[in-house]
Amino acid sequence: MIRDITLGQYYASESPIHRLDPRTKIIAVFLFIVELFLAKSFLGFALCGAALAVVVILSGVPLSFIMRGMKPILLILAFTFVLNIFMVDGTVIWSWKFLKITVEGIYRAFFMGLRLVLLIIGSSLLTLTTKPIELTDGLEKLMWPLSVIGVPAHEIAMMMSIALRFIPTLLQETDKIMKAQQARGADFETGNILQRAKALIPLLVPLFISAFHIASDLAMAMEARCYRGGKGRTRMNAIKFGKNDLIAGIFMVLVLAAVIITRKYFGHIL
Repeated sequence: MIRDITLGQYYASESPIHRLDPRTKIIAVFLFIVELFLAKSFLGFALCGAALAVVVILSGVPLSFIMRGMKPILLILAFTFVLNIFMVDGTVIWSWKFLKITVEGIYRAFFMGLRLVLLIIGSSLLTLTTKPIELTDGLEKLMWPLSVIGVPAHEIAMMMSIALRFIPTLLQETDKIMKAQQARGADFETGNILQRAKALIPLLVPLFISAFHIASDLAMAMEARCYRGGKGRTRMNAIKFGKNDLIAGIFMVLVLAAVIITRKYFGHIL
């Protein structure tokens, strides 16, 4: 399951989405999240899903690779679905003691599950199509106005991008430690939830030690390259908006407007 987590990974390709300015992609993800929470009907979610499908096709990232990242959250999806289907009041279609299923609960559970799936796919596309250094530059540029009031925009952007970049690295370390522990007789797959959680305790100490070693090596590498923060820092490849970014911006605005219209005029119909 650890290998199935795709968050933080970069999928190399020469697609139109990969060539977009990182600021465009960051803003697009933010607007997509807003659209998902504005959508209140089947039509609104259909628009969000169609827009996401277009981006997935243009990105060149295989759908199987993207869907691989959904496996680790199946338990969360199931919990969200069950929680909503039994906890929402409305027209009862089945009941037993304190448990009841309502029409409104089924709708809520479906929408919440669909929203979560689309949210994860849309967010993962940001890291799958953007290199860590480009993501850092994009975040720094977007947060530059905050530096006027003393907010360390470059440092915050660097920390966020490093955190995303090292998610796959830490997952690989976890996988190696689990295999080493299993070779010594550890069992992580049998027993109830509490027993499995207890079996994971031996992973924590070596994983923390490995994380500190990685952080130390990274700090030494940055010092060896004379890294001194954002002040006076130059870039080999400056990011800039282009024609494709304008087209992407128009597409984002049109999708947002369509979702708002469906919410206002068709929210109680479809």
